[in-house]
Amino acid sequence: MIEKILNELNPSQREAATTVDGPLLILAGAGSGKTKTITTRLAYLLSLGIDPANTLTLTFTNKAAEEMRNRALSMIDSPLYPPLLCTFHKFGLIFLRFYIQKLGRENSFSVIDTDDKNKILKPFCKDFPASTAAHAISNYKNELLSPEEVRKAAKNELEAEIATVYAKYEEYIAANNLVDFDDLLLLPYKILSRFEDVARQTSQKYQYIMVDEYQDTNSLQFELLKKLCFLHNNLCVVGDDDQSIYSFRGAKVENILSFESSFGEAKVVKLEENYRSSANILQIANSVISNNKHRYEKKLKATRKSMEEVEYKNFADEKEEATWIAKTIKEMIKKGENPSDIAVLFRVNAVSRAIEEGFRAQNLGYVFIGGMKFYERVEIRDAIAYLRLAINPYDDFSLKRVINKPKRSIGKTSIEKLDSLCAQLNVKTFELLSNDFYNDALLQNVGKKTFTELKNFVRIIEELRIQKEKSAFSLIDEFENLTGLKKFFLSLPSEEERAANLDEFYGSLKEYFKANPQQDIEEYLNDISIQSDVDTADFGREVPIMTVHASKGLEYKTVFVVAMEEGFFPVSNERTDMEEERRLCYVAFTRAKDRLIITSSKSRFVYGKRDYCPPSRFLREAGLTDTPIAIKDDAAFAKNDLVKHKIFGFGRVIEVTKAGKELKLKINFGGTHRDILASFVEKAV
Repeated sequence: MIEKILNELNPSQREAATTVDGPLLILAGAGSGKTKTITTRLAYLLSLGIDPANTLTLTFTNKAAEEMRNRALSMIDSPLYPPLLCTFHKFGLIFLRFYIQKLGRENSFSVIDTDDKNKILKPFCKDFPASTAAHAISNYKNELLSPEEVRKAAKNELEAEIATVYAKYEEYIAANNLVDFDDLLLLPYKILSRFEDVARQTSQKYQYIMVDEYQDTNSLQFELLKKLCFLHNNLCVVGDDDQSIYSFRGAKVENILSFESSFGEAKVVKLEENYRSSANILQIANSVISNNKHRYEKKLKATRKSMEEVEYKNFADEKEEATWIAKTIKEMIKKGENPSDIAVLFRVNAVSRAIEEGFRAQNLGYVFIGGMKFYERVEIRDAIAYLRLAINPYDDFSLKRVINKPKRSIGKTSIEKLDSLCAQLNVKTFELLSNDFYNDALLQNVGKKTFTELKNFVRIIEELRIQKEKSAFSLIDEFENLTGLKKFFLSLPSEEERAANLDEFYGSLKEYFKANPQQDIEEYLNDISIQSDVDTADFGREVPIMTVHASKGLEYKTVFVVAMEEGFFPVSNERTDMEEERRLCYVAFTRAKDRLIITSSKSRFVYGKRDYCPPSRFLREAGLTDTPIAIKDDAAFAKNDLVKHKIFGFGRVIEVTKAGKELKLKINFGGTHRDILASFVEKAV
């Protein structure tokens, strides 16, 4: 039976599936049948008489593990017991049940989830949200950094404070025999590092290890795999460096690029036959990704003929773009296309607002995959709550939503005291806070510090109301200065996207009132409430829309990739890795099976105002436009140049490297070294 299955593979797939010993890297391009290959390899190992108990296959999702298990077992006679095929974290859980006593812990530990983690952290976090600390601690654990190491490396007060919180958190969970999600990998690594007998025993047990989506592994997973291979090098990894797009989660593309040197004498098998996309789609995907310098050389070959030419359209603005997309999709559905076979992809979440509004204007149903619809996002709902208070300050629901946003040290206990006092006096919360008649009672109940913060909050609401009475534009112009919402999110690690969404929201407000000068804020809020809450006529027939990150692993007959402009795709900020942006573009294009439609706009909202948007450099690389792409010439920068950054101030260039078609500068800012794209600094002299 296994020979018949092997005969169904192409030569490269068969070579990968029948390689048994030694390190093996299967470079599986998009749509090249990687799952079929890896499951066949597992079935092949078992068909040779290898004990299922000596195999270990690791994945990133339970769904992938279940699919692989079922497919592999369907190829062979059922073994007495199935091979272990699970996620990294499930393996860690199993391992800890056997060995956690080595760390002086009981194996009756409990695994806590994100909500539990935030609740534990909250009492330790005075000046920032618990979620900020939770995110940072997760990153530290996956980089194998202890609280002490974090404290020593802290560059500012926030990082030092998070290091202190990290230490308290670790003491708490150890004392209460708790294990968080990251500990499921970190603690096994610590045990395998400290106890050679356990490392030997575990490596002896799992003599054949396979890893799916290897390009998504982080530093901790890489080090854990090295420990599991303590006695052997029988490690088979499957992945595609061209689809490594999760660096923000800690994924290291270097893990797959350095596999041959890390595990020695590795065999590399490339799967380059693509069974998903038509030839025209693959041609432009290959054209774009070939511009990356740090990658394995490979080129996908189509096994399917082209259905239609790749289409590129450039519009005047994002409204025209969204309207055309919605009308085109509506026409496709009328002709019999299934809405679920059509997808709209974008690089940044803020782009979704225009797309969503275009869909609603055409009464076209949609579902946001892997994320929230624009007006349902936390930061947007916070802004809307402030606007509602500008209309009606006695709206208790909106008031309680933002009374502590940004942080004002007005916690749950203070709000409970306010509720109790309001009930006693039979008044609404804003009346209690704004009427001087109640000052003594309020001060007595909440204390001086909270009393002061509450009065400051009242002043903000009252000033918003004054600006509203002047005009909608006056309210919009002063909104951020008064509320500080965007500033608050920018002060938090990894929350820049929320700030960008607020920029998009502020810009949409201005556009609305330019187009509807007779309307007021209340009518605007009513409009978006209807948009958010009322189902469209095509309910149940929904088109998936999503970010490119969320589309990874999915495929659709027709794909629209929108907002292909510099600053939106690729994004442009201090941390931009142009090679990863290009990989994202490659992933976006290769989601399409039959038809790929790419759009851009000549202008779009940027930081709350309309601005000209140069077309994406990737369009030229794909051969879709001959228009020269305006990218700043950074050739003038050299080592030892004195430069100035708008946030970090003056610094000295200590290294210059290429980042795609741009330059990346390593700059010494007063002893702190930062990697910055050259387009974000200017020469100081």
